[in-house]
Amino acid sequence: MKLLRKYLAPLLVVLAPAAMAETFTFTAIPDEDESQLRTRFEKVADYLETKLGVEVKYVPVKSYSAAVTAFRNNQVQLAWFGGLSGVQARRLVPGSEAIAQGFEDQFFKSYFIAHHSTGLERSENFPAIGGYTFTFGSKDSTSGRLMPQFFLERNLGKRPKDLFKRVGFSGDHSRTVSQVEAGVYQVGAVNYKVWDSMVEAGKVDTSKVKVIWESPVYPDYQWTVRGDLNKRFGDGFKARVTQALLEMKDPDLLASFPRQSFVPADNEDFQPVEDVAKAIGLID
Repeated sequence: MKLLRKYLAPLLVVLAPAAMAETFTFTAIPDEDESQLRTRFEKVADYLETKLGVEVKYVPVKSYSAAVTAFRNNQVQLAWFGGLSGVQARRLVPGSEAIAQGFEDQFFKSYFIAHHSTGLERSENFPAIGGYTFTFGSKDSTSGRLMPQFFLERNLGKRPKDLFKRVGFSGDHSRTVSQVEAGVYQVGAVNYKVWDSMVEAGKVDTSKVKVIWESPVYPDYQWTVRGDLNKRFGDGFKARVTQALLEMKDPDLLASFPRQSFVPADNEDFQPVEDVAKAIGLID
């Protein structure tokens, strides 16, 4: 037996990387509290594992840029990106594809929110918010930075640094809400889905912070896969992943995003995001 183990040991070492390659990994941009993300995406991992017949692992990351880096470095093969982070990732990984998006992501929007001390009220016209303190979400967020900055520049004619007393980046949407509610910043931009979910859950004191403007719609979140998926996991694997996402019907899983369903997507759907990112100088 010892002799057998002696000759098998080198073989097991050689086989170990191949066994590891059978684990399908994915990540997601950290747009909310980390503990909530872990809970919801570990459930998604269990669902995908059942559907795909391979081990599936959710890999948490600390920032939007870390999600893009993990995808670029092949640490993950699938990612739940925002519009901008998806564009960034696909530019870095030739052959990668957007394969599905939430039904709502076809017409996403941002809210501008304000602390009650400003006296600002909700309006259909873009608010005169120059001179206040302002916070975006993550620097790479579509709904918390890219599109809000575009709407600011288009409507008020100045860069954020020239518009506000102080400009911040909270890091995620839930922190944006908390900081504006607390008066750390007077005005901020937030993902409408996160705001609506927090209000519904009773996590926002609407006597202290309110929505003052709702943006026009734009494409946002999507699932993106690396182009070498079939080569690594076998012919037809990308199609199976896509089908599994489109067939996600469990109300609890969908509510954790929150989305009513997932629909097909492709790279061209997010050309408007790339165009805006180029227009305001976030990408070349």
